Amino acid sequence: MGSTVALLNQKGGVGKTTVTLGLASAAAARGDRVLVVDLDPQASATWVLGVDPALVEVSSADVMARADIADAILESAWSESVHLVPGSAHLQSRESGSPARLRRALDRVAPSYRAVLLDCPPSLGNLTTSALAAADHAVIVVEPSSLGLRGIGAVADLIDDVWDSHNAELELSGVIVNRVPAVSGEAERRYDELTRIVGKKAIWQPVIPQRVVVNQAIGDRRPIHSYGSRAADVIVAFDALWAKVRRTIR
Repeated sequence: MGSTVALLNQKGGVGKTTVTLGLASAAAARGDRVLVVDLDPQASATWVLGVDPALVEVSSADVMARADIADAILESAWSESVHLVPGSAHLQSRESGSPARLRRALDRVAPSYRAVLLDCPPSLGNLTTSALAAADHAVIVVEPSSLGLRGIGAVADLIDDVWDSHNAELELSGVIVNRVPAVSGEAERRYDELTRIVGKKAIWQPVIPQRVVVNQAIGDRRPIHSYGSRAADVIVAFDALWAKVRRTIR
């Protein structure tokens, strides 16, 4: 119990938050308690989980500045199984400071959850470094496009650097491929390129299909599992990926 998983990529727009929330939705559907920690100054995960970032009293930024994490944890609007440490615009001021601070805070609460999911910002600065310093597992989120794969080597290098400098327990546990179109020669070529970069075994299966209902769920601030048959193939993918997370963090 209590492993921490950082979901990251320096490239914005690949769906890190969507994947984090999809895993949280799958966890809730299974009855597993999870804690989502929003480390993105845009605080999108916070908003989708039913909390207005502008009204947050204690955010992840405050936790990184030594606030008590117990004061920051909120129950999401989705489920009593999904808790949240909200993000805020104040995270922009946390791009300096000790990367170990977040880990010390999470060590106190992680045993209460099946997993802690860290939604990282689209950068490789101190916020992502702090997430990796606090994580047991790093999972890179990509989409099969030329821009979606740019810089994946730099992400892997940062994971190695954090392993060397801050967290010898950190593992690069895999890559999740998001927004895969049903038919696309370009996507197939980029998937093959990804396989050459990270190796076939590193890519978690299944990939997440590109579906309009995923964007609708984000806009409606609802878990993807609440859409039932309309999101059947997406739900199957997230259920399988959450099962993979559970196996990985044993």
